[in-house]
Amino acid sequence: MPNSPEATVIRNQLTKSGTSIGANYREANRGRSKADFSNKIKICESEASETLYWIEIIADLNIIKKETIEAIDLEANELLALFTTIGKSLKL
Repeated sequence: MPNSPEATVIRNQLTKSGTSIGANYREANRGRSKADFSNKIKICESEASETLYWIEIIADLNIIKKETIEAIDLEANELLALFTTIGKSLKL
């Protein structure tokens, strides 16, 4: 990504939301209760959705090659689908 002020903001936001997914998933697996696990999984879902938002912004601005962003977009959508499915399957 370029070193413009706009790209820096996008890069920072993408980094925060993207890394939050893994951190919250790790915490979910160390949850103290089903409710704690469920809450962390919902945070993972939310962060995956935000990550997709930033990926869409990058794609719309043509900051990264189309082929590169398509692969990242696919993986982010798969993560969102995974956490959505896990979240819906939990019965509290």
